[in-house]
Amino acid sequence: MLQKLGFAPGFNKQVTETGAEGQWFDGDNVRFRYGSPEKIGGWDQLGESKLTGAGRALHHWDNNAGIKYAAIGTNRILYVYSGGTYHDITPIRVTMTGCTFSSASGQPTVTITFPSVHGMQENDIVLMDNVTGLSGSTFNNASFEDKKFMATSVPNSTTITVTMSSNETGTPLNNSGDATGKIYYHVGPSQQLGGFGWGTANFGGTASGIATTTLSTALTNTTGTTIVLANSVAFPASGEIRIGTEDISYTNNDQATGTLSGGARGVNGTTKATHNAGVTVSNISDFVAWGDSSSDDVTLNPGLWVLDNFGTKLIALIYNGACFEWDSQPTNATSIRATIITGAPTASRHVLVSTPDRHLVFFGTETTLGDPSTQDDMFIRFSDQENINEYTVTAENTAGTQRLAAGSRIMGAIKGRDAIYVWTDTSLFLMQFVGQPFTFSFQQVGTNCGLIGKNACVEVDGNAYWMSETGFFNYDGQLKSMPCLVEDFVYDDLNSTPRDLINCGLNNLFTEINWFYCSNASSVVDSVVTYNYLESSTERPIWTTGSLARTAWQDSAVFNKPHACYYTTSDNDSFDVQGNVDGITIYYAQETGTDQVNAGGVTTPILANILSGDFDITQRRSNTGKTVGTPDLRGDGEYIMRISRFIPDFIEQIGTTQVSFTTRDYPNSTPTTTNFPIDPTTAFKSTRLRARSIALKISNTAVSQDWKLGTFRLDIAPGGMR
Repeated sequence: MLQKLGFAPGFNKQVTETGAEGQWFDGDNVRFRYGSPEKIGGWDQLGESKLTGAGRALHHWDNNAGIKYAAIGTNRILYVYSGGTYHDITPIRVTMTGCTFSSASGQPTVTITFPSVHGMQENDIVLMDNVTGLSGSTFNNASFEDKKFMATSVPNSTTITVTMSSNETGTPLNNSGDATGKIYYHVGPSQQLGGFGWGTANFGGTASGIATTTLSTALTNTTGTTIVLANSVAFPASGEIRIGTEDISYTNNDQATGTLSGGARGVNGTTKATHNAGVTVSNISDFVAWGDSSSDDVTLNPGLWVLDNFGTKLIALIYNGACFEWDSQPTNATSIRATIITGAPTASRHVLVSTPDRHLVFFGTETTLGDPSTQDDMFIRFSDQENINEYTVTAENTAGTQRLAAGSRIMGAIKGRDAIYVWTDTSLFLMQFVGQPFTFSFQQVGTNCGLIGKNACVEVDGNAYWMSETGFFNYDGQLKSMPCLVEDFVYDDLNSTPRDLINCGLNNLFTEINWFYCSNASSVVDSVVTYNYLESSTERPIWTTGSLARTAWQDSAVFNKPHACYYTTSDNDSFDVQGNVDGITIYYAQETGTDQVNAGGVTTPILANILSGDFDITQRRSNTGKTVGTPDLRGDGEYIMRISRFIPDFIEQIGTTQVSFTTRDYPNSTPTTTNFPIDPTTAFKSTRLRARSIALKISNTAVSQDWKLGTFRLDIAPGGMR
C-alpha cells in the first residue's frame, strides 16, 4: 500500500533523530517556502576584483541622478561599487613628502622611511605617489607610483617594511628616491581575539601595534640562538620573539647590527623550526605565559565600519574611531576620497541618521567633543537637525546628549518604523523624536535581553529581531523570547569570542532573517541560522541552519537582489594592495541562478541537502488494539516494514537529485544508507528495503541542479515483528 510522507517545516535539533519523527532534523543550503523545503538560490560575483581584507559593512543608496551605489567597508579599505567597478574612497590620515626606499640584495623586502613619525601599525595601508629618483635597482619609480602597500612590519616609528612581488636583483636601494606617502586610517584586524584570566591574554595570539621586523639570515632547526634581523631598534634589550610558530628568547640586542643573542630556541612549549630569510619576526616580550594571569581583558576589537547615508552623502564610521562623509553627487565623485566630518565626535561605537527628522546620532561616544579619551560606552550625542557639523547644544538648535543607565556599554542601534532601537549589553531602549526642547525621548522596554554583537539585529515591518547572549528575541510593542527549535545547537556551536563578527541580514524575497556567525572551530564567519518570520507560528517556528558564510549583508531594495560579502583567509590576491596578508573579500549578488559563479564564469555547485528524523512506518491501531486503517508515520516500531518502491514528487526539479534512505531497526543500531539518483522523468524507484525505522534525505551533487520537494509516497507492507 502507498503511504504519503509529510514532515513539519523547519528543523528540529532540540531532540534526537528518533525524537524528530515526522519532522526535518538537519540540512544545509535549504529553505522552506509554503511549508516545503527547497534548495536556496545561487550567487554571482559582482565585478572581477577581489577586495582587500574582510568585508564588515555594506550599505546601498542612490544619488539624485539615480546612480546606484554600494559602499563596502573592509577592515583595511572603504570601497564604493558602482557600474561594475570598485573605487577606493578610504580617507587619508596623513600625507608625508620626502619618503625614501631601501632594499637588500636577493630579498623582496623594501624599507620605506618617512620624514617623521608615521603612526602606522602592522598591516596598515600606505599609498605611494609622486615617486622619483629610483634607478639601478629591480624596483624603479613605476614599482611604487600610485600603488598601495600593506605594511609587513613596523621596525620603528619612522619606518615600515613592505613586501614586493619579486626579489632585489639589481643594485640595492639605500635611502634612495623621493616620494609622497599617503597613510590610510587604521581600521583594525580582520578577526576578534582575546580573553582574560590565567594563561590567556596575548599568549599564542597577536595584537595590533606589536613591534615587528623581518629575518635577515635564515634559521634551521639545528642552528643556534644568534638571530639577525633587518632592524631590532623597536625590540627591548632582552625578551622574546616569535617567528612562525616558534618562540625564541634572547638576552642581548645589538641594535647597530640588528642581532639578538643568548637565550634559547623553542620556548613557551613551542618547537624549533626552519625559517627563511624575509619572514616576519614579532616581539612577544610582553605576552602572558601559561600560569600567569593577565592584568585585564585583552579582547581585540575587529576592524569594523558603520555605514549610513545622509541624503546623497555616505556616512562612514570606523568602529571606536572617527566619522567621515563622502558625497556621491559630483560627477567625479568616485575619484574623491571620504573626508572627516568637521565638528563631529572623534571616537564612537556606532552612528546612524535618524528618520524622518535627520539628525546624525552617535552612540558610545565622547562626553567632550574632540577628545577621544572621554569616550563613554553608554553616552549618546546627536547633531542639530539637518546639520551634521553642529553638536554644541544651544537654545536655538536641536543638538543634544543622553547617557543610558541600564548596562555597561551600548552594543548597537537600528532605525525602526517609529523609533530607533538601542541595545546595551543587558537592555533594549526606544529612542523617539519628540522635538524641542528635548529632541528625543528614551524609554527602556526590555531587560535581560541585551545584544550579543553590534550587528546581530534587524528591523522588519515595525518588528525588531535580535540575538542575545542567551537566545533570540523579538519586539513588536512587547518584548518576546522567540521559540527556536535549533537554539541549543546554535549556542553550543557558537564561538562566543568574536561576537562583533555576528551579523544579521534580512532577505525579504523569502521572508528570512539570517544570523551569520563563527562556529566553535572557527575565528571567521562560517555558519548561519535562519528564521522565516512570515511563515512561522508560535506552535511551529521555522528555523534552519547551514554553512552559508557571509560577513556582511544588504537586502534587496536599491538593487533587485540581496548583496553580501564573502571573506576568506586562504587567498590574498587582492586587486589593489601589494603584500596583502589579510585575506580577501568577494562581493556577491545573492538569489541568482542555481550555482556560485565567480569572475570569469568559474562555476561551483551549491551543495544542498535536507534530512528527516527517523520515522516508524506501521499500521494504525484502533482503541481496541486491532490493526486497522492505513499506515502511519507516528508508529511505535513494533513491526518491521518492507518498502518495495517509492514514488518521487518534486514541485520543481532541474537536473538529477539524489534521494537517500537510511534504515535501522533500533535507535542505536548501525544505520544503512541506500542512494537513488532521480531525474525529472523518474516515475518510481524499486527499493527492496526492510527496517523498523527510516530517514529520508534529499540532496544534489553538481552544477545546474535545483529542486523543491513535493510529497513522496512509499509502497510498504508489514514484514513481521522480527
